Amino acid sequence: MRVIAGTFRSRRLKGPGKLRLRPTSDRLRETLFNILGPAVQDSLFVDVFAGTGAVGIEAISRGAREVVFIESHAASVRLVRENLAALGVREGAETIEASALRGLEQLAARHRMADFVFLDPPYKNREELLLVLEFLDGSHLLAPRGLVIAEHSSKMDLPERFDRLERSRLVEQGDAALSFYRLAAAA
Repeated sequence: MRVIAGTFRSRRLKGPGKLRLRPTSDRLRETLFNILGPAVQDSLFVDVFAGTGAVGIEAISRGAREVVFIESHAASVRLVRENLAALGVREGAETIEASALRGLEQLAARHRMADFVFLDPPYKNREELLLVLEFLDGSHLLAPRGLVIAEHSSKMDLPERFDRLERSRLVEQGDAALSFYRLAAAA
């Protein structure tokens, strides 16, 4: 695993080793950040189900003001922190060791407004992904022009619309897919 572009371009990240993780592939990460483009600069980016931290670290490398990593497994939290330390990242990164829902609740309670929320749960975990999407739909955690991006199996069907969130784009790459959700325009 390596950082694709930006300040830390081509720097290697420590992989999952024996941890049972499925990191976002370099190719899919490159596709994601090509879509997000310069909007990542100076953003608050939240990497949920962070795993190795590769997606959030890519956001830091591309100029995100702050990245919050949310991960529930202690070994994965250590891995994220090791990768950040290896790159010398000391500011602009926060790691929350909690379930996805609890971590997002903590951010919402602090009245944070995220520009991007990236969700990458285990592909078999559709129910938890839906719970998190429903929470984000009902919270005020997402900035008005913010995006929620859910990585999932291309075989998994996610709703086109929630109460406030609507899917604006679906990108499939191999067995992976990215669903982009934004706040629906007020009718």
